[in-house]
Amino acid sequence: MESVPRRVEAAVEADLEEKMVFLAGPRQCGKTTVARHILARHPGAYLNYDAAEHRALLRAQSLPEGDQLWVFDEIHKMKTWRNWLKGIYDLHGRRHPILVTGSARLDAYRRGGDSLQGRYFLHRMHPFTLSELCGLPPPDIAGLPELPVNPPPDARERLADLMRLGGFPEPLLSASDRRAARWRLGYGTRLVREELRDLERVRDLDKVELLFDRLPIAVGSVLSVNSFRADLEVAFETVRNWIATLERLYAVFRVPPLGAPRIKAVKKEQKLYFWDWGRVEAEPARFENLVLLHLLRLCHWLEDVEGERAELRYLRDVAGHEVDAVVLRKGKPWLAVEVKVSDRPLDGNLRYFLERVHIPFAYQVSLAGTIDRRLPDINRCAVRQVPATRFLSNLP
Repeated sequence: MESVPRRVEAAVEADLEEKMVFLAGPRQCGKTTVARHILARHPGAYLNYDAAEHRALLRAQSLPEGDQLWVFDEIHKMKTWRNWLKGIYDLHGRRHPILVTGSARLDAYRRGGDSLQGRYFLHRMHPFTLSELCGLPPPDIAGLPELPVNPPPDARERLADLMRLGGFPEPLLSASDRRAARWRLGYGTRLVREELRDLERVRDLDKVELLFDRLPIAVGSVLSVNSFRADLEVAFETVRNWIATLERLYAVFRVPPLGAPRIKAVKKEQKLYFWDWGRVEAEPARFENLVLLHLLRLCHWLEDVEGERAELRYLRDVAGHEVDAVVLRKGKPWLAVEVKVSDRPLDGNLRYFLERVHIPFAYQVSLAGTIDRRLPDINRCAVRQVPATRFLSNLP
């Protein structure tokens, strides 16, 4: 499989004309490649804090004056990096566009913290999405609910690749099950032994690695911290803190419930998913993870590119009725999504919630489905059963 252009590249390049840009996301998802592509068009300097020679230059603020664009990679590993960066931007930002990349949530590591508020745009980079892999243009958000884009002829094959190999560039573009398996085997170890060691004060790395290896069984169901606490023989708070740490490192993400007022909704029971859905073995849970990450990408696109607040939630009440995902725009439900492997009649839980909670658009997305059905409205909600290729081709 040939190299595929990344959609975030154009958005980052445009924003560099106005402010400093933070490009954050999981390690090995392509941030450095995007930075190098931009550097090829805008000559400049690339400095990686993980490289000893570059680290010395950064600490001494010995930056190349003759270069136009400065790219700082993994700078968040420097103590008081925000104050350091604020000083650099205030002194040189008018003459030097600055791109900061990192494999952690840059908003979460505020060491020594004078705020950089108002000085940067944040973009969160994801693994490949189906529309990106198929070379489709970014969606028109206003028309997105109608799913106007027809999936290209190779969409089903590309979706099968994503399901089989995951969305990270190296395993996906290798088109090899063996190479993907070898990459995945070492990814968790590198994440824990290198990223977590550099950023967090965690002593028991062996148990964090064991937790990371066991968490895939939680995908698709409500997360039970207690079950992992007992298994690892550590305190509840310890496991909860480790999961929060893995979330800050873009290893996992959690989806909270939507506490809709007209239902007896659960309030605290979160669900957990992986940025690398290829770690999830069971096909239904893996497909759910894939769709949920595409929806998280939609939320991040709305915030990072459109400047609109968005959230990803799920619906569950005390009786056990559940819908896999709800996307909120400006705090209000916008899209409800139920995920199925096979093409089935409309899920009873989805119908149950639509009758009680007003959500403008709802979709039952099927991995194996081939027929696009528009169903009668429920409580003024436009309901649609749709193949995964059609639905995902219309997301960012």
